[in-house]
Amino acid sequence: MSDRLSTTFAALADPTRRAILARLALGETSVLKLAEPFNMSLPAVSKHLKVLERAGLITRTRDAQMRPCRIEARALKEADDWLEEYRRLWEERLDRLDDYLRILQAQENKDKRGDERRDQQKQRKREKQRADKK
Repeated sequence: MSDRLSTTFAALADPTRRAILARLALGETSVLKLAEPFNMSLPAVSKHLKVLERAGLITRTRDAQMRPCRIEARALKEADDWLEEYRRLWEERLDRLDDYLRILQAQENKDKRGDERRDQQKQRKREKQRADKK
């Protein structure tokens, strides 16, 4: 599965290929239609399609003279499943960090309240000493 994931992520690394996949997410279309928004030759678009096809992200069929392309969700699902494991791991770690920071913040607030009380007590003591001197 790791080799397949490497191929999938390598295919997804290119912004042109991601844009092609975004277009195919809207539905099956021809290579000519896919090439329209890009400022590149048809052979260059074909090379991108071959990379996507090798990664299992798209399939191309033959329909008379047309070669329609269609997105294959299975390969994306495999990548998403792999990413989900790490997403859960990091969410758990960040939740624990958040809990720890709340504890530290509560402790800091408690310490500040204690400092304020001590300062108030010192102030009252000074005021009493001044009053006693008079």
